[in-house]
Amino acid sequence: MGFSTECIHAGNLPDPSTGAVAVPIYQTSTYVQEALGKHKGYEYARTQNPTRHALEENMAVLEKGVGARAFASGMAAATAISTFVKSGDHVVCSNMTYGGTYRYYTQIQARYGVEFSFVDTADPAEVLRAFRPTTRLLHLESPTNPIMTLCDIPLLSGMAHERGAIVVVDNTFASPYLQQPLVLGADIVYHSTTKFLNGHSDSIGGIAVVKSPEHLEWLSFVQNSSGAILGPMDSWLVLRGIKTLVVRMERHESNGRAVAAFLDGQPKIRKVNYPGLATHPQHELAKRQMRGFGAMISFDLGSFENAAAFLGRVRLCSLGESLGGVETLISHPASMTHAAIPEPERSRLGVTPGLVRISVGIEDVEDLTADLAQALEAIPA
Repeated sequence: MGFSTECIHAGNLPDPSTGAVAVPIYQTSTYVQEALGKHKGYEYARTQNPTRHALEENMAVLEKGVGARAFASGMAAATAISTFVKSGDHVVCSNMTYGGTYRYYTQIQARYGVEFSFVDTADPAEVLRAFRPTTRLLHLESPTNPIMTLCDIPLLSGMAHERGAIVVVDNTFASPYLQQPLVLGADIVYHSTTKFLNGHSDSIGGIAVVKSPEHLEWLSFVQNSSGAILGPMDSWLVLRGIKTLVVRMERHESNGRAVAAFLDGQPKIRKVNYPGLATHPQHELAKRQMRGFGAMISFDLGSFENAAAFLGRVRLCSLGESLGGVETLISHPASMTHAAIPEPERSRLGVTPGLVRISVGIEDVEDLTADLAQALEAIPA
């Protein structure tokens, strides 16, 4: 079946008792058993929930995996995935990973004896140099947050597998509509479902999809043991959001291209980071690896003062940390999403005080560019 059909129908079977076309919200903590040791596949809601199960089935199909497990947040999914490594193991990770992931790796998991190397994953040679005999996991993010750098997922996956490491890709920015990392060679893909999958800024969640039955078995054990599950209401909201993923992403994509082109022509903007621009260093890779260029853009206004003036002037664009909603959201990475990264490292990576990130929504694009144009007027010539 086609991707749009799978978004709507995978995991979304009509309710057998009523025929309801929408999967019900099974808001229950436990299930009555017919007799000792005899139940209908559900015992306790931390372990099994029909609404969550429907979402997991849906995402396994969309990402072409053998199974998926849904968690209470994107970081809960990342935490569960991190249990594939143990004390003494080494992880190679993108140096442009999400700030929350960096914080978790360096301030929590490192305390338990796991070692990390943060490298430019756009440079395969640098990734190769970072590998050690103890490297067990390669953590990729493509496009990265917030510089929109890409990495060659098939190439890096092959390198990692030759050295006995599993490959994890944070696919939040692209969504499975634009990119399918498991098809490209990765072992595990995860999302903050809060973002494009849900699409309506009304749910927090995360999901991990795996290619291997052994990895699914372990992830299921971790999900049940740690208990950071996605609740039935949030599972239902994400399922509902995914039904319109294709039509939303097509509009996000077309608006993103138009906004990036507009920003790229503004003299007050020093640099625009967007894979769809021909000037982007991985533009050709994006055309090979992705179905489109997405709706995430960052641009440098030159100073914190310019960024503050600009962000204080926007009206239609909403100032906030998240992304992927139908409404356009705009943020200041250095003080918001990437504040956990030390300032010298932020600056070295391009997360400068003047950098602004925009998640382009599905409004009329003429209204968005008009808002950005009037906000740029707040910056001195």
